[in-house]
Amino acid sequence: MTNKLPLTSDYVFKRIFGQEENKSALKDFLESILDVEIYKIEINNPEIPKNYYDSKFGILDLKVTLNTRIVVDVEIQMQNQRNIEQRMPYYMSSNYANTIKEGDPYSECKKSIVISILNFNYYKRNEYHSIARMKFEEPKPEEVVDMGYEEEDIYATEYLEMHIIELPKFKKKNPEMHTKIAQWLWLFVGSDEQVKKASKVNKEVEKINKKLASMSLSNEERNNYEFRLKAIRDEADAIEYATKQGLKQGLEQGEERKAKEIVRKMLQKNTSIEDIMDFTGLTKEEIEKIKREI
Repeated sequence: MTNKLPLTSDYVFKRIFGQEENKSALKDFLESILDVEIYKIEINNPEIPKNYYDSKFGILDLKVTLNTRIVVDVEIQMQNQRNIEQRMPYYMSSNYANTIKEGDPYSECKKSIVISILNFNYYKRNEYHSIARMKFEEPKPEEVVDMGYEEEDIYATEYLEMHIIELPKFKKKNPEMHTKIAQWLWLFVGSDEQVKKASKVNKEVEKINKKLASMSLSNEERNNYEFRLKAIRDEADAIEYATKQGLKQGLEQGEERKAKEIVRKMLQKNTSIEDIMDFTGLTKEEIEKIKREI
């Protein structure tokens, strides 16, 4: 029997959940993560771009509007590109800014949520589903003013929200099928037996599992998945190889073009200067110089 294509692939995820016929399953999946009731859902970018096979053009994210007032960007990341804390705020703020047109009042802005499903551990947190919002910090004692508020505001705004799901932590937790989010995440990383149990208690999971099985029988879809996977691996291998060879040595030997290209790619992915320094061994001054030149 042909092995099912994995939902941990951004291509497979979007190919499945970007279809209109699977909107009820997408609704159930998002409700399990966001813990909100969804009564209207609109897929804003269902198409697979022609350059999907080239990882340089970014991830195959899925943009959705919920209840006409919430925009959600769902992304799958198979490999750690070490830029989550830069990438997520960028998508979140970009989506938020694009919810209104020039001249519209700010009251028309929609809530912006980014969901990142990671096939690796990233944050030093003891949970597989982390939720981040713009909370107020504890004030300095000398700045406290007694205004008589019995309850203070916790959030500066509830219009920006990030969800990070780290699948290896979920597998380590090994939860039962009592919650919807567990049922769905076992479809991503579970064994055949675990997926069968999830399908029994959740008809939408069962529906997508059957869609995955059908999609996996298509040679065209399998080839598309392999093309995408190869592109991601090739890019990761190229960066790793260049790092092992020593970019600093490359600079000293006059191989500036190769070094600039690798640093340029990392900057385009919004990788911080500090992470590029750690990853390449270059100094801040060397990276800043390359940044100015490109």
